[in-house]
Amino acid sequence: MTGVPASAAGGPSPAGATGKVSAVGTTGKANPTGASKAGAARPAGADQGAESDARPVRGGKIAAAAVNQASVWNIANLLTMLRLLLVPAFVMLMLADGGYDPAWRSFAWAAFAIAMITDLFDGHLARAYDLVTDFGKIADPIADKAIMGAALICLSALGDLPWWVTGVILGRELGITLLRFIVIRYGVIPASRGGKLKTLTQGVAVGMYILALTGWLATLRWWVMAAAVVLTVVTGLDYVRQAIVLRRQGIAERRAALEETEA
Repeated sequence: MTGVPASAAGGPSPAGATGKVSAVGTTGKANPTGASKAGAARPAGADQGAESDARPVRGGKIAAAAVNQASVWNIANLLTMLRLLLVPAFVMLMLADGGYDPAWRSFAWAAFAIAMITDLFDGHLARAYDLVTDFGKIADPIADKAIMGAALICLSALGDLPWWVTGVILGRELGITLLRFIVIRYGVIPASRGGKLKTLTQGVAVGMYILALTGWLATLRWWVMAAAVVLTVVTGLDYVRQAIVLRRQGIAERRAALEETEA
């Protein structure tokens, strides 16, 4: 009776009985190669399980890409888009009726003020709520320079602001932006407090020039603009210094890394 399976004797089937039954062919005879085939079937099943496990990973990547695509339409980027749309609206309001009508200049000032205020909020929201996107990194500085450049060019074209002031401010902004791209391989130049103060002073000064001010307010806006020009030049030189230091440090680190690998 030792050769008879427990299931044939009417007794309970042990845990290993399933392995014995699987080794029996359709003719009822034992298949000596059944165990090897069953053993070979397990890796195949494991491979199928691995493939099924791999499918959610690919789907997960697609889903993640969709989430990243949808995240472009967040509140910070919407404010940036609004600022871009305000640029042509500002130009039309600024140049309406010859560009010297106080009422149209007031509307232009309102558009400029909204653009400057959204500039303060979109960056804060993006950092505070983790809404930073590639679109925002590119569009935000473009929107900043577009509204400021449009205002300066309009003021100079109307004869309210000397062209050299517009040239200094726009030249500095474009030059520093180009400099950031040049040294980005070595690191990022962080925004300084002086740079933020410069932006605020520029916004106040340009806003005062947009309004049709007279008397002591017209004199005051001249001094505010002078302070903005000074801050523009000083902070620009400071950024150049930071770029030089950052480049030297990057080159030194690369040389040290090459020497370590060669050693």
